[in-house]
Formats: sequence, structure tokens, C-alpha cells
Amino acid sequence: MHNPPVVSPPRPPDHRLAARAAGTAGVLAVCSVLLLALVVAEWHPLMVLDGDVARTTHRWAVAEPGLTHVCRILTDWVWDPWTMRLATVLTVVWLVWRRSARWTAYWLVATVTLGSVVQQGLKAAVGRPRPVWPDPVDSARYAAFPSGHAMTATIVCGLLLWLVHHYGAGPALRRTALWVAVVSVTGVGLTRVWLGVHWPSDVLGGWLLGAAMVAVAVGVHQRWGPERAPAESDRVGRGGLPPARRDLAS
Repeated sequence: MHNPPVVSPPRPPDHRLAARAAGTAGVLAVCSVLLLALVVAEWHPLMVLDGDVARTTHRWAVAEPGLTHVCRILTDWVWDPWTMRLATVLTVVWLVWRRSARWTAYWLVATVTLGSVVQQGLKAAVGRPRPVWPDPVDSARYAAFPSGHAMTATIVCGLLLWLVHHYGAGPALRRTALWVAVVSVTGVGLTRVWLGVHWPSDVLGGWLLGAAMVAVAVGVHQRWGPERAPAESDRVGRGGLPPARRDLAS
């Protein structure tokens, strides 16, 4: 005699979390627009602060070639936007193959892709020149604002961190993911300024815009995402039975 399939009831969208994410996105969007306006207007205090910080860090970068080389490795390989996109692809494969979460996989790809489009569009629209040095330690293409490295790292790390929490990872994994995300997002921003390829406000703009897009994406997922409980695939196995029930039925 076989027991009937046991399936967890659908979990309705959490409108409170969606509203909270929307509020966070609104605050971050206002901050991003304000910074963008100051950059476009070339607000003198911001330009002075950018220049002072950039000149100081460039002087340090020239004086410390060993540390500068490490920063180049980190920014060009470990925290490069293409490395972040590779992490996104691997996560998409895991979502589809192990979780059968196609909607979430599409959501992840769409958000990261939209982030790249917004970033390149703003670079072209603002057209801010990058710092120019007589003795550069690195080089970069395209306009300066916002920092593509900082924005991409913020979006990818933010979304992956949320997915770790969403799928019920244990405390140790959540703490590890948090530290990796914080170090990556902070580190890539600092290396871009250290290497003299961005003004500090470029990096800040990338962080703000990236965080705003993460908040919007989380709000969309909470409101319109699939209604299955995140841990359902852990509780329900082949034939619709939890592991314990499968053992009893066999």
C-alpha cells in the first residue's frame, strides 16, 4: 500500500517583504540620482574631494608596486565583471538542474543583464572622463561613471547572497557568503580607485545603483515569483514524497 503524495501548500507572495524592498530601492534610487546630478553638474566640493583622494591613492600606488600588482590581479581576474557573470551562469545552472527553479534563473539572468545595460547607458550618457596620470599604473576603457566593476559586483553578490538566504542555507554558509560578498564589493571598489582608473564617486555610484537594482529585483521576486516554498524541493522528492515517506513506501 502506497501513501498518497505529500505536497506542501503554496506559499503566497510576501507583500510585506516586497514593500520593504521597494522602500529600500526608492531610498537607494534617490541617492543614486542625487549623486548622478552632482557628477553631471560637476559640483565643486565633490570634484575637489574626488581629486584629492585620487591623487593621494595614485601616489601610494606608484610607491607600492607590489601591492598595486596584487590589486591588478584582484580587479582583473577575481572581481572582474566577467568573473561575476561566470558566477551568475554557474548559479543559473544550479537553479535549473538542482532546484528546477527556471523562473528564478530567468529572473537572475534578466537582472544581471539589465544591470549591464543600465551601466553602459549611463557611461555613454554622462561621458565622464577617467583620471589621467603622467605615470599610470593601469588603464581602462569607456567613460568613468558609474564604475562597472563596482556595480556588477554589487548586483551579482547581492543577488547571490539573497538566494543563499532564500533557499534556506545554514548559518555557517550564510555567514561565509556574507563575508565573501562584503569583501568582494568593497574590495573591487577600493582597487579601482587605487589603480587610478576611477574617481571615488564613480565607485560610490556603482555601489548605489547596484544596490538599488538588487532591492528592485528582490521586490519583484517576492511579489511575482513562484509560490512554491523555497525548501519544498528539500521536503518533496521523486513521486511527491518526502525522503522519510519514500523509505516507508518502498
